[in-house]
Parts: sequence; C-alpha cells; structure tokens
Amino acid sequence: MGVNYYTQERVSFSFLAANELFGKRFFDPEDAVSETGFIAHHPTGLFDALKWGTQFDVPLIVTENGVEDSTDKLRPRYLAEHIHQIWRGLNYNWPIKGYFYWSLVDNFEWERGWTQRFGLWELDVDSQTRSRRPSVDFYAEICQNNALSSKMVAEYAPEALEKLFPE
Repeated sequence: MGVNYYTQERVSFSFLAANELFGKRFFDPEDAVSETGFIAHHPTGLFDALKWGTQFDVPLIVTENGVEDSTDKLRPRYLAEHIHQIWRGLNYNWPIKGYFYWSLVDNFEWERGWTQRFGLWELDVDSQTRSRRPSVDFYAEICQNNALSSKMVAEYAPEALEKLFPE
C-alpha cells in the first residue's frame, strides 16, 4: 500500500469557517513550518500513518514524503527525522518496503503552480537549468547505504543529531 505523508494538521470547529465546512485547520504550534506555511514539520505523523497501514497486512511503501524549501534549510532535518520514523516502524517489524522523496526536481503543483519548491534539485523555470541543493547528497548517501547514520545527520542535519542519536 502506498502512503503519502507530508504533514499533520489539526482541525477544530469554528462558526467563522463556514466556507471550510466549519473546520478551522491549524498546525501544532511547536512544529517548524515551511516557507509558504503549507507544511508543518511533524515527523511522528508519518509513524502514525504507517502504524494505521499495518492493519491491512500488506507491504507498505512511502510513495511521497517531502517539504517545500527553496533554501534547503528545513529539508535536511525533515528528511532525517522522517527517515527515523520509518526506522522506528521497522523495529516493530512493520512491512515497510520502500521510501520515495517528493520530489527529485522542483515541479509544477496543480493547486499552487511554481510557488512551492519540493525538489532536491532546484529548477529555473525559464531556462530549465537544474542546480543541486545540498539535500541531494544527503539523500544519495541514505540510499547508497540503505541507512541513516549519526555521521550523516551530523554532516547534513546537525540540529537533529541529539534528538535522533542521543548520547
């Protein structure tokens, strides 16, 4: 079963949100938010989604997981902490068979056009020139080693090191 996970949203009832079926959407105030405010960094939500998927007794593949981040400041931490949640699930012997980051290259989002930059590679829309973001190397190392090591996290996402690899 394919699992797409980007963020976790909360919803509360609001008379003022009639155009949203009276549901006010918001993020956990402690979560870091992407540059356009579309995605909150809430990695444990991926763990929860995978746990939900285990009830069907079929292999699980994370088919989409990523964050819009043109500056590549949040993406390394987002990637490390979401991969860590997959590792947690594997420790429960959940049948997680794969992970795909969204997206390899900046792409046109149907709802928001070119405003969100999900790509590991930056795309100049006018010239079609592609430029590598630092996360390209991080994701490549994860894939080549089929693992997330403390050395990788220290190099690419040092702000996540203590959380993922406490001493």
